Amino acid sequence: MRNGRWSVNQPIPFLGDENTPLKEVDNFYDFWYAFKSWREFPHADEFDLEQAESRDHKRWMERQNAKLSEKARKEEYARIRTLVDNAYKRDPRIQRRKEAEKAEKQRKKEAKYMAKKLQEEEAARAAEEERRQKEEDAKRAAETALQQKKLKEKEKKLLRKERARLRTVSGPVTSKRLLNLSEDDVESLCSSVGTEQLRSICEKMEGKEGLERAEVLRDACGYKDDLVGKKEEEKKAEQQNGSVKSNGTVQLASYEKKEEKPWSREEIELLRKGMVKFPKGTSRRWEVVSDYIGTGRSVEEILKATKTVLLQKPDSSKAFDSFLEKRKPSPSIASPLTTRVEVEGVPTTQATETPAVKTDEAGESSSVSAKDQTPTYPIVENGLLSGSEQDVWSAVQEKALVQALKTFPKEAAQRWERVAAAVPGKSVVQCKKKFALLKESFRNKKSTA
Repeated sequence: MRNGRWSVNQPIPFLGDENTPLKEVDNFYDFWYAFKSWREFPHADEFDLEQAESRDHKRWMERQNAKLSEKARKEEYARIRTLVDNAYKRDPRIQRRKEAEKAEKQRKKEAKYMAKKLQEEEAARAAEEERRQKEEDAKRAAETALQQKKLKEKEKKLLRKERARLRTVSGPVTSKRLLNLSEDDVESLCSSVGTEQLRSICEKMEGKEGLERAEVLRDACGYKDDLVGKKEEEKKAEQQNGSVKSNGTVQLASYEKKEEKPWSREEIELLRKGMVKFPKGTSRRWEVVSDYIGTGRSVEEILKATKTVLLQKPDSSKAFDSFLEKRKPSPSIASPLTTRVEVEGVPTTQATETPAVKTDEAGESSSVSAKDQTPTYPIVENGLLSGSEQDVWSAVQEKALVQALKTFPKEAAQRWERVAAAVPGKSVVQCKKKFALLKESFRNKKSTA
């Protein structure tokens, strides 16, 4: 209590005795662990402020005195803290509580261990019970299978016995060929009926002789035929039902296939243009494309066409046919004689300016002979053309030749035949000659430039 008189917080709690509640004991130690003192700690070596020579000297003395006081305060707090730690460590009430907590912790640990052990034992017991149950089930199934096997063997033995009995009883009938019955009929009967029916037939035959026994055997064979006939009829009926179902599906499939209308070339072109005009992100894109095509195509058909029709590569073998279809009809070509004009009384032919054609077909010059490369112009003598009228090219024919050369490159099969077919009124030789002239004219203009 001596140290308590310098405490800032009052009143000071008491230490208590053996019967003091643990809550009050904890309050006592909490107070001293958070102890705050108002005590000043004067030091023998502190500086006297009255002896300061200047203001700065006085401030320096104050700082030094504060450091000495702070050091003394820390030492006092350390002393009190050591005293409280020793008391807390040796307090029997705190020791009893720690022992009780330790015992409780150990008890919980043991309880957890025991629970885990019991759980493992229970799991092992359940696994053992399941294994034993499986073994019992397997043993019971094996016994059942063995009993069934014995029963089947017994039934087979009885069946063999009754068949042998029927063969013995029907021996006199088959040997005498009564009612045209043979051993084959008896064997067929044995293989088609069961044990009970064979026993019944044998009992009926044993009580009779001669024709009566043969009639019983014949009736039994007729009954067997009825059974076989019924089975065959049932099988045929099932086959017919299956064929009807299959035919129905085939007809339905063929009908569905007939529902699909092929896409025309115009529809495919409109579909391509519509997909470009209405790109991804367009609201209700495929309905808009369907309206753009305007042929009543559904959205499903358009989606299917985008994955099938649009992905097909164009057939190169039909390129010439498509070119002829798309080509505009060529106008009628007037005779070269009608294009002549007279200038100052001298008849001359109207000169047609040959356009310069840019072409990269350098390989074609090797295939054309020197004779073909020599330009031939119509020679005018006495106002008449000495050359053939077909050697004169109009602007329309030259344009058709240039377009055909672009359409059919040098790698195309039968190139010049297709080019000649595309140029109205010209043959293969004339097209080759004109191509050589155009190429030579282009080279001359390029060299002069």
